Amino acid sequence: MHEHDDYPVPGRMERRAVDPRESVRAGRLWWDGAADAYQADHGDFLGDVDFVWCPEGLTEADIGLLGDLDALRERRVLEVGGGAGQCGRWLRARGVREVVSFDLSFRQLQHARRIDEDSGTRLPTVQADVQRLPFSDAAFDVVFSSFGAFPFVPSADDALAESARVLRPGGLLVFSVTHPVRWSFPDDPTEHGFTVHQSYFDRRAYVEEDDHGNAIYVEHHRTVGDWVRGIAGAGLVLRDLTEPEWPEGHDRVWGGWGPVRGRMIPGTAIFSAVKP
Repeated sequence: MHEHDDYPVPGRMERRAVDPRESVRAGRLWWDGAADAYQADHGDFLGDVDFVWCPEGLTEADIGLLGDLDALRERRVLEVGGGAGQCGRWLRARGVREVVSFDLSFRQLQHARRIDEDSGTRLPTVQADVQRLPFSDAAFDVVFSSFGAFPFVPSADDALAESARVLRPGGLLVFSVTHPVRWSFPDDPTEHGFTVHQSYFDRRAYVEEDDHGNAIYVEHHRTVGDWVRGIAGAGLVLRDLTEPEWPEGHDRVWGGWGPVRGRMIPGTAIFSAVKP
């Protein structure tokens, strides 16, 4: 469900297996092609210098999942799949000296540079794949992601292991994804989206293809248990799982998120874990 017509248009949609190369290629091509429309649709909601965790509108200023801001100012922070870097820029604007953001999409990073100039707050960025991070071991105190990268790679285990690798002992990983229970329901924010129409345990990827059968958008499904096992397998300890409730007075619809369903079933899961 998009407000603009200039997103890549699929020839068909299906659930199927996708290998890593096809998934990464689709992710890069789709986000490069969709970045302009995405920022036009959602830029005002996300804010140029704000930290929004999810379509429910929960912000880091509201909940403080990354910890005390005064302590955070002295730490090194990595934003995973940051898009135009709105969240990382919010941290920079609040005095966190060392923040780096990366994204697979070059066009999203171009939007980051545009916002740097418009806002006057500059955020260092890198083009990278979360499954192969170009950073040394134990380089960061905090790694976080607001709906970035983790849902779009075939191996969440590899992405989590890489995030854990670049964390220092005692470091914190926090990331938000579509709540796994949502995969059982249609991507419909109205009352028609309450009907379970596929198995929660169907782990095949959601794929949009062009007319030649090439994947142009891929999103991968994991159950809650898959995420927990991936976190544990990466050598991390799960500290919390936040399921934001839909707030009163918030009527913005974003894809399958909206007030009708949002008041009844969770749309977002935010996992918090530490590295011993």
